[in-house]
Amino acid sequence: MAKSKRLLDILLFVTAKKKFTAQEIADEFHISIRTVHRYIVDLCDIGLPIYAEQGRNGGYTVLTHSFLPPILFTEEEAVSIFFAFQSLKYYRSLPFEAEITSVEHKLYNSLQREAKSKVDKIRSHIAFWNPKRTIDSPLLNEMLEYSIGNRDVHIHYESKTGVREKHIRPIGVYAHDGLWYLPAYDYDKKKILLFRVDRILSIISNEENKDKFMSLEDWFNFQEVKKPIRLHVYLTMEGVRQCKSVPYFEGVVVTQEDGTGYIDSIIDKDELDFISPLFLRLGRHTRIIEPKELIDGIRRRAEEILTMYQE
Repeated sequence: MAKSKRLLDILLFVTAKKKFTAQEIADEFHISIRTVHRYIVDLCDIGLPIYAEQGRNGGYTVLTHSFLPPILFTEEEAVSIFFAFQSLKYYRSLPFEAEITSVEHKLYNSLQREAKSKVDKIRSHIAFWNPKRTIDSPLLNEMLEYSIGNRDVHIHYESKTGVREKHIRPIGVYAHDGLWYLPAYDYDKKKILLFRVDRILSIISNEENKDKFMSLEDWFNFQEVKKPIRLHVYLTMEGVRQCKSVPYFEGVVVTQEDGTGYIDSIIDKDELDFISPLFLRLGRHTRIIEPKELIDGIRRRAEEILTMYQE
């Protein structure tokens, strides 16, 4: 049997057993103890963390489950992984960024020449473009781990009003428009708020919370309207096109036969400050029927801008 095949079989054997002796490997594969020791040295050389215990009851222990059994990919499956990597290319910060780079490097080097050529073409002709942000999110990995670990966190957060200490319960992180966001329950405000991960300046402390909380998927599907108010606007064809590109309006833009459209939906009154700039940007491509608070807000913003350019 080829040495590479025997080494692979022993790798699978010891990672499954966790604890083993040289005699067990010798008996399993019908080889000498001396040969077993050479194979163990080879496994350590390729990075498998094996700890040797001396003495009468000694043996070997695989310290972690860091290594997975070899997985055989077809050429198309391998190429599809690089296709997925392309969607991450334009993010400045990524969870497990070093590991992603390592996986990509290992996989690329294992490909045949024809497959490498195909991957190179994908890199040159396909992109999932996001704005190339210059903002780092150094605490992205930690916030993801605290979300997974169901932990409450005390943080310093930089908002429009300055740096504040926040006591939050992270739900998860998601990427949008080149930035990372963290929906979390704010214990002071007693509601779920959306935080920019790059604006988290430091983590003061964290503690385990044994109570279960919603998942990120639950939050995406969760819409709590505490102060219901009707949003009714008419849209030109351009207004329809632009509103359909805004995730907040997903599913509420109605397109008519002539290409124009409208929005007639119930929203939370607290969202008016968020959507006001969106409609201000649309200008003549939208006409707001109600609520009056939104009309007043846009008029106020427009007057502030006009004042800046009056002589």
